[in-house]
Amino acid sequence: MTNERLMELKGREITVLGAGIGGLTAALALARRGAQVCVLEQAAKLAEVGAGIQISQNGMVVLRALDVFGAIPAGAVRSDGVELRDFRAGRMVTRLPPPKAGPTWYFHRADLLASLETAALGAGVRIELGQQVVGLEQAGKAVTVKLADGGSIESPLVIGADGVRGVSRAYVCGQQEARFSGQAAWRAVVPATGGETIRALLTMAPGRHVVTYPLRDGAWMNIVAVEDRLDWRQESWRAEGDLAEFQARFGDFGGEVGALLQRVDKVHIWGLHLHPVAGSWYRGQVAVLGDAAHPTLPFMAQGACLAIEDGWVLAQSLTEGGLAQYEAMRIDRARRVVAAARGNTWKFHAPSPFREIGQIALRLGGERIAPRFEWIYGADVTA
Repeated sequence: MTNERLMELKGREITVLGAGIGGLTAALALARRGAQVCVLEQAAKLAEVGAGIQISQNGMVVLRALDVFGAIPAGAVRSDGVELRDFRAGRMVTRLPPPKAGPTWYFHRADLLASLETAALGAGVRIELGQQVVGLEQAGKAVTVKLADGGSIESPLVIGADGVRGVSRAYVCGQQEARFSGQAAWRAVVPATGGETIRALLTMAPGRHVVTYPLRDGAWMNIVAVEDRLDWRQESWRAEGDLAEFQARFGDFGGEVGALLQRVDKVHIWGLHLHPVAGSWYRGQVAVLGDAAHPTLPFMAQGACLAIEDGWVLAQSLTEGGLAQYEAMRIDRARRVVAAARGNTWKFHAPSPFREIGQIALRLGGERIAPRFEWIYGADVTA
């Protein structure tokens, strides 16, 4: 970011709720423009349950523009495309090349959060831990942030990056009902043996699929296993799953992925829910971003990237047209990406004979799949 643009928000006091990827990106983008930013995080320390995360080019351009890391992020693994495989013996169906816009990078979530935290602190952002926000109230030009310990903080502007169940979404949009998608996702991280394929694998089975990719320079492997089911309702990201149940549900996977699944010794599970994109992204001097604005299913790997984009556009909009501009610049794209993720839900779970027919179509036209989503990966909100 050039020096001329650093002081566009000089002295403006802004409070961000939540020190996740979206909250820290927004805080950093605002601080780079001169704002005095305080981040309130309910956790006692910035620690994350071990898991991988994919950041495609549309997110990477923002992180690089904010000087979060250099050209090659330490520990992250650069994608070489995605292999689609069949579950029985791991037979390859087709290979999808990296997006033309640029490669996706695979991060351990804790590593990306640590990089954002370091950059934010270096830019002057204050991060206050153990601050659970229970309510918001606006009187005049000030927003009162109410805390669980009975205290409160006054702020001229509050940015809610506290997730789909956070107080900011409820304040801006009101309570909105979620609908269970009929799918649950399991996740785990296991040490690599050195013999794994160093690219993402998407292994398809009737009613299930498994995505695996390397983390931390290939030292670890990330696993996300998704299944169709109707007997699950919990949405928590941190619920520990039953290992025996996991092995029973995915024990018929063969090949490289099957061997990887057998090495899992701890697994988490969460139900995938459908939430509407917020109809309004701000109310008074409170705005929302990330999952607080547009919760999405994980089937385009764009939840974090959208939040990163939000952070940049929010900071830019506050120097130009304000919160109305921010909403106008983000809402249609968020709706399209969320719809694309929802539309991908069924594609890898087809039963026979549709599964075999679909695999033939993938082999014949796989090279044409990736370009269909270049409007997602090729977007550059910093341009």
